[in-house]
Amino acid sequence: MLIVQKFGGTSVGDLERIQNVANRVSESKKQGNDVVVVVSAMSGETNKLVSYAEHYSKNPNRAEMDMLLSSGERVTASLLSITLNEMGFPAVSMSGERAGIVTDTAHTKARIEEINPKNIEDSISEGKIVVIAGFQGISVDGYVTTLGRGGSDLSAVAVAGAIKADLCEIYTDVSGIYTTDPRIEPKARKLEKISYDEMLELASLGAKVLQNRSVEMAKKLNVNLVTRTSFSNEEGTLITKEENIMEKPLVSGIALDKNQARVSLMGVADRPGIASDIFTRLADSDVNIDMIIQNKSHDGTTNIDFTVPVNDLSDAKKVVDSFVENGDIKADSYNEDICKVSIVGVGMKSHTGVAAKAFTTMATQNININMISTSEIKVSMVINEKFAELAVKSLHDTYELEK
Repeated sequence: MLIVQKFGGTSVGDLERIQNVANRVSESKKQGNDVVVVVSAMSGETNKLVSYAEHYSKNPNRAEMDMLLSSGERVTASLLSITLNEMGFPAVSMSGERAGIVTDTAHTKARIEEINPKNIEDSISEGKIVVIAGFQGISVDGYVTTLGRGGSDLSAVAVAGAIKADLCEIYTDVSGIYTTDPRIEPKARKLEKISYDEMLELASLGAKVLQNRSVEMAKKLNVNLVTRTSFSNEEGTLITKEENIMEKPLVSGIALDKNQARVSLMGVADRPGIASDIFTRLADSDVNIDMIIQNKSHDGTTNIDFTVPVNDLSDAKKVVDSFVENGDIKADSYNEDICKVSIVGVGMKSHTGVAAKAFTTMATQNININMISTSEIKVSMVINEKFAELAVKSLHDTYELEK
């Protein structure tokens, strides 16, 4: 098999852990696999480099920050390669540039344009383990770039797609994808398999095991993705095509997102284009809108409610204030004491009554639902934050996810 293995910052957090990673990688090689490894910087290294830059400048040049931050992953890659060679396993480390990862020119949040895998494939054909510095590439105009949050996962998936790997294993400090957060519901069960679409929903709804961008790329490139822990030999969770999952569960997981705020606009002028004006201005201010409800009131005006991430709330307020000043909105209010709880499952496509069951559960627990949004495989509800954990546990019981 041709396997890509990605190890995050906690997995390579110190010299002892890098040795453990080398042991694991060498075991895969001993089993007859060709192995490509993608590594993050050692935990804490990126923050340390950022603090160095901020010592001299509060707003450092982004291209220079990419040059600086990309060094963390190169340190890990070279140390792991040195370790493997010392153990008798020929290995070669590569920067993102040498690995052929070409990106656009958006410094600190670049997107991968293409990968030329020639150097990787040549080294594999020579029997070497290839160790790639994740999170980085080279821009089309020749500058070092970094890929932003979750960039090493993205590097691994993109490389796996480019070399047509049989499997891409993402090693983290958690052992897989669970039916819900085990810290909230101890009865949460680890999933053996989950579809790309379900994982995308869970990731966007607050599950932090994988970033959306890497799951989207895995789906696009048809890469079988496994997330597992680097601290034991426990089996992980396979993220794959829906058709590769024989029994599609009604509900696969419950997600909780506490990073939500509700914005309520009362007495919005009832004229064509007003909603477009408001939400275009919010988009221009980089405010991420989630759920939207619009109701027409009796006096000819409209009420609009929507949710935003808490850290976007101040920007949202500035936009809303400008419409209030113009008289397009009579009143506004904000509520940060909310959360979004969601049920996700591909089985919803072919079963009725899933949403009704969720609403009944909320009613039984005396939890008021403020807003609802649905998709083909998801039902999300905005509720008061104080009921967050009760809602998660109750829904987990309702759908018998521990079984």
